Amino acid sequence: MGHVTRIVIIGGGPGGYEAALVAAQLGAEVTVVDRDGLGGASVLTDCVPSKTLIATAEVMTTFDSSYEELGITVADAPVPPAHGQQRPAAPDKPARVVGVDLGKVNRRVKRLALAQSHDITASVTRAGARVVRGRGRLEGCQTAEGTRCVVVGAPDGSEERLTADAVLVATGGRPRELEDALPDGERILNWTQVYDLEELPEELIVVGSGVTGAEFAGAYQALGSHVTLVSSRDRVLPGEDPDAAAVLEDVFRRRGMNVMARSRAARVKRVGDRVEVALADGRVITGSHCLMAVGAIPNTAGMGLEEAGVKLTASGHIKTDRVSRTSAPGVYAAGDVTGVLALASVAAMQGRIAMYHFLGDAVGPLNLKTVSANVFTDPEIATVGFSQADVDAKRIVADSVKLPLLRNPRAKMQGIRDGFVKIFCRPGTGIVVGGVVVAPRASELIHPISLAVDNSLTVEQIAGAFTVYPSLSGSVAEVARQLHARKSGDGIG
Repeated sequence: MGHVTRIVIIGGGPGGYEAALVAAQLGAEVTVVDRDGLGGASVLTDCVPSKTLIATAEVMTTFDSSYEELGITVADAPVPPAHGQQRPAAPDKPARVVGVDLGKVNRRVKRLALAQSHDITASVTRAGARVVRGRGRLEGCQTAEGTRCVVVGAPDGSEERLTADAVLVATGGRPRELEDALPDGERILNWTQVYDLEELPEELIVVGSGVTGAEFAGAYQALGSHVTLVSSRDRVLPGEDPDAAAVLEDVFRRRGMNVMARSRAARVKRVGDRVEVALADGRVITGSHCLMAVGAIPNTAGMGLEEAGVKLTASGHIKTDRVSRTSAPGVYAAGDVTGVLALASVAAMQGRIAMYHFLGDAVGPLNLKTVSANVFTDPEIATVGFSQADVDAKRIVADSVKLPLLRNPRAKMQGIRDGFVKIFCRPGTGIVVGGVVVAPRASELIHPISLAVDNSLTVEQIAGAFTVYPSLSGSVAEVARQLHARKSGDGIG
């Protein structure tokens, strides 16, 4: 009987469990070492919970922003709304009887996250992998036989030693904490703690205007909180398409959010049942709760990585190549711990690529220019491929057309006022190299552009495909037609 390849995966998030499924399918003996439950932060404390919360907020916003225009009548309440209900649009109007039970919402969030974790565990074990609960660390260097040793510290204090032909580190990250703004889980919160709230924050201060901060700020504003978003940069979502960020910031302000640009938080402290956020310029703002959304740090400490020859960056992330190899032979890494792109889809792809590579299957290196991503605000912001920043920095020469959704017949029917479709293509060939969609369900609308980028399709090919009339996806084809007209020298109307 031949040697069975032994794979040990440390971390059960998307990078870990997807790698386990691939390795088991390819005949390896797989052990997944996991501390908190399969699915990792993505399923238990981050992506799945936040998007479940946002789903409730989305219903509230959709109704609140378009019910009058669509001819829907709502009974008015003659008395002020109870805690957690939507506030009236204007002081002289009675409150609408539309509210949210945050405790019930959060119980649903936790229930769905746990169910998803159980489903993943069942899939991984059904595939033949073994799941070990505990904290894993590498021990020493590769042996003369080419194997690695992983020591697992179990919750009861015992230890188990595992021998592996290859190790995948997929331990993810955790919320970054500032010394002068440490969360207490009650009034000062990080994004993993908000699901313990039973009542809606009356006045929520969100520190940080990146993806996480913007998503939560928009969600709680929709649920009925008075939200102040503290941004140290000129605008919200500084890493996203500037046109998209401008639309979202305008929507935030129009819906009553207090967006404070160029305002850096210096410290946050609790004062009784209130919080005080001191800004670097001396101003102090107060609220009932504060959510800290100031980035994440990788879970690489105390794992024996550097002792095993794994090189880390100054930020503590693991250095990897495009097939997920680290600097240590037989050690791979995937997911947020690598600092490549903090997306579950990228983590999963890195994990699968690592296993395909080590086990000798056909594999293509990671190509970040085909990755689609979405910001789950309202409206959503979806992107793929080369960006406006790439074009502005001359990293690629590309033409672009941006078409507002206001011109789309389906958008008019649904009362959608905000958003656009933008496509980038090469000027000579018309090959699609990137795109941006700002719209409700932009995460779904980006897919045809993603297919075009991934397969080097041209704007002519997109323009020539049938779309349903009326549909929001019709705007994708219309932008492609306009770009094709420009490429053909016909001009744009």
